[in-house]
Amino acid sequence: MVVNLDRLYSDRVRNLKASDIRELLKLTDIPGMISLAGGLPNPKAFPVEIISECLDKVFKNDIHSALQYGASEGYPKLRKVLAERMISKKKVQCCKDDVLITNGSQQVLHLLSLILLNKGDTFIAGSPTYLAAIQVFHSFGAKCEPIPVEEDGMDLDSLRRNIRRLYRLDIHPKFIYTVPTFQNPSGVTMSAEKRKALLDLASEYDLLIIEDDPYGELRFEGDLAPPIKSLDKVGRVVYMSTFSKILAPGFRLGWTVAHKDILNKLVLTKQGADLCTNTFSQYVAHEYIAGGYLDKHIENIRDMYKRKRDVMLEALEEHFPEDVTWTRPNGGMFLWVTLPKHINARNMFSKALKKKVAFVVGDTFFPDGSGTNTMRLNFSFSSDEIIKEGVKRLSEVIKEEIEQSDEMMEPLAEGV
Repeated sequence: MVVNLDRLYSDRVRNLKASDIRELLKLTDIPGMISLAGGLPNPKAFPVEIISECLDKVFKNDIHSALQYGASEGYPKLRKVLAERMISKKKVQCCKDDVLITNGSQQVLHLLSLILLNKGDTFIAGSPTYLAAIQVFHSFGAKCEPIPVEEDGMDLDSLRRNIRRLYRLDIHPKFIYTVPTFQNPSGVTMSAEKRKALLDLASEYDLLIIEDDPYGELRFEGDLAPPIKSLDKVGRVVYMSTFSKILAPGFRLGWTVAHKDILNKLVLTKQGADLCTNTFSQYVAHEYIAGGYLDKHIENIRDMYKRKRDVMLEALEEHFPEDVTWTRPNGGMFLWVTLPKHINARNMFSKALKKKVAFVVGDTFFPDGSGTNTMRLNFSFSSDEIIKEGVKRLSEVIKEEIEQSDEMMEPLAEGV
């Protein structure tokens, strides 16, 4: 007898959908495919020799402890150096006990969903915003109130209007989720003025802010606005970040700084999820920071990614049609392309694959499915020459799509 598995699955699992981005990563295995899609760090940016030195120190001094179970909160020495760095680099006042180490920053989003969201709850997020955050919040049955993202961050006038509208409907959002610095996917950065205004608005309506900051260290130019968390005096902001962009994603290490009540709830849910984060990786990461390697390595990453961003921007200027626009991020790993309004990037995707080039369709990042004429491009992973060739191939697809669309619209215009 065949087991009817479908009847056994939870409602939460029934509603799960595959991530467009995770599926796209499979395309990198196709021979000759140029992927400007995935948000992957460049493997040449991994500090292999430094990691080897750190491993030697762990094996020499702490190997038995590093191979053992650890505290759910994380390795105390790692939490301590992270807190010290948050104070010195981010101006966030915290101590070791305010820091929780997690299996990547994605786990923070999952644990926050467990402690904050009931089915039918509403949260607020930018539009566009980080896809995996929307996925995890939606998996808990929550509804998103999307707020347009402008060149200097979330549209706060729209945010206020929508909060008032929700309150009139007796809907009280749980939190505002934002990636304020070199946002994934758009690359834009929220201004210092908006950061303060966002915190003031959250205080007025008693909302939490989840501040996701994976890219803040990857600044190429300009002055970096301090994290929203640095302005927080009452514990309204939950700050989260990751080692994936400044060390290596394979370590699967992230961290969060939050009010002690929130942190305690996160620890309790984490104990039911994984008991503790990878102890061995934490010991190596501690050696990496304590050894004074981190800041120098971040400078190397910045130099590499700035050059790659410039290579991509130059290629876009050379090859893309005039009626296509794009952002010029001051840091991070992505830039955002906007096509003419009548062009659907999703329809164009299969044509791009035939030319052996891949991108991420922009509507993936919009909670309401809008943004059909947008796409995200990654400049951190590929070599300079592959970036140039990838942009050239993509420009050919875009030009053909615009030409075909214009030809289809001509008879309609004549009919009018």
